[in-house]
Amino acid sequence: MTPDQLTLFGLLFFVFVFLIWGRWRYDLVAFVALLIALLTGIVPKEQAFSGFGHPATVIIALVLVVSRGLSNSGAIELVARHLIDASRKLSTHIVIMSGLAASLSALMNNVAALALLMPVDIQAAKKAGRSPSLSLMPLSFASILGGMITLIGTPPNIVIAEFRGDALGEPYKMFDFAPVGLACAIVGVAYVALIGWRLLPSARMSADTGGEVFNLADYIAEVRVPDGSTAIGKRVKDLDEAAGRSDVDIVGLIRRGQRMPGLARAVEIKAGDILVLEASPESIEEALGNLKLEYVGKGEGMLGNEDLVLNEVVLPDSSRLVGRSVMSLRLLYRYRIALVGVSRQGTRFSENVRKLILQPGDVLLLLGTEERLSDTNSRLDLLPLADRGQRVIQRDKAWWAVGIFASAILISSIGLVYLPIALGCATALYVLFNIVPIRDVYTSIEWPVIVLLGSMIPIGGALQATGGTALIANGIVELSAGYSPIVVLLLLVVVTMTLSDVMNNTATAVIAAPIAIEIAARLDVNPDPFLMGVAVAASCAFLTPIGHKNNTLIMGPGGYRFGDYWRMGLPLEILIIVISVPVIIFVWPL
Repeated sequence: MTPDQLTLFGLLFFVFVFLIWGRWRYDLVAFVALLIALLTGIVPKEQAFSGFGHPATVIIALVLVVSRGLSNSGAIELVARHLIDASRKLSTHIVIMSGLAASLSALMNNVAALALLMPVDIQAAKKAGRSPSLSLMPLSFASILGGMITLIGTPPNIVIAEFRGDALGEPYKMFDFAPVGLACAIVGVAYVALIGWRLLPSARMSADTGGEVFNLADYIAEVRVPDGSTAIGKRVKDLDEAAGRSDVDIVGLIRRGQRMPGLARAVEIKAGDILVLEASPESIEEALGNLKLEYVGKGEGMLGNEDLVLNEVVLPDSSRLVGRSVMSLRLLYRYRIALVGVSRQGTRFSENVRKLILQPGDVLLLLGTEERLSDTNSRLDLLPLADRGQRVIQRDKAWWAVGIFASAILISSIGLVYLPIALGCATALYVLFNIVPIRDVYTSIEWPVIVLLGSMIPIGGALQATGGTALIANGIVELSAGYSPIVVLLLLVVVTMTLSDVMNNTATAVIAAPIAIEIAARLDVNPDPFLMGVAVAASCAFLTPIGHKNNTLIMGPGGYRFGDYWRMGLPLEILIIVISVPVIIFVWPL
């Protein structure tokens, strides 16, 4: 290997290790890798930030804005309202929700599709008296599968399409992915809806909405004891009967910022103390009335006498709150929003809620006005889990939003307008008609993904320019020497799928795409089957909660553990390989 190749492979190893470790956010890892590549001369300075202006990066950003518009207009809510019924059998509910998730993911970003449907699924579970863990994982997997159908459904497809344009002169069109993606989605959705959810651990199946597994409704919350409270002068254990009537557990007491030892059962309560509760939002509200308590923040005068509402949100890994506490961010003082409670898969933690270092997948219970909650959700990148006024839906603009989006897709599909331009026009019209307010345009874009892609594209180009892709391709070809090109394609799919389970799927596509082209050149066959194989495999991350953002988002609300995913995911990945490879070869002959 040449010195440049050694340096580049070492750099990619650094990216791989740090993405798996997860201590640093993936966008920071990718940007540091780009800087190292520039300093070592692997990436020419002229190509330093070429990835940020790449069509794939622009398309992904615009798709996220359009997805926000479809959400704001109530178009998705309208569909869900007519299709979801909590009285249906669980298997029927999963079939309908999975089919809807896959369909929406084909037309919009699959992360956005899951964020829209997850509250609907959770509410249906509550009404049906069952655990949402039975249906959230099928919903997540179905949304990932649906994204494989079209160009805009998932970032790997966009990356592969634009890479083909750079390498072969013409990118894939909107529905070029449909034959293979649709076959995988139909079979995959049928599997998760009819069989997959039954493979979850028995503890998930037997849990009900009040059980230990579904902890979305069970928060560790802090409430203040104001002057005049009936709790003053009593010991914590004396409140057991009153707390029990409100279905609340008192699990601690904080005095002057310090958590009292144990459960503080024998401590006499004083005005200004903070009680630590474990309960649902409804139970907390009832306990406040019964015991004359108040929310932390409201008693300090920061929230005033405005109309306040509770908002349940899930914390994605791109949020500014990850790795920080609300006290360090000064949430109450900067945003006039109070953190009432945190749910972390049923974990009882000893830290004060406001001092707790937050993690991806945590579910937060926030208190504030509708306007401030909506603004905070956007600015801190929080995903609402319940319809508590976090955003005013403009239902009278639903058909405008759908019509504009459909027109953009139509004119780009028939080749009249280049896709990024069509999506740019749709975004401009959304802003013009106030479907997406101008202040929400930039907050709609998932900037960590943009930075990741913008940083990795030049590194992917360097992998090809230094001969690194030829080296890897040669290794794969030699490993399968004497076998049919079909075996080589199968091996590439397996390797790419394995990488996607442990690192970001967009990064996987950027690295694997040039390798696919090089392998096809070595074998002197059509490169399209290999590019399609990479597109399918990079999207299929079903074994871990870190391979795809959708799997991370459901972890907290579903009460899942790291080892739960492979139970349903491993058979699905095998099934996708069995289905995709023959269909790819049939549609895109070697």
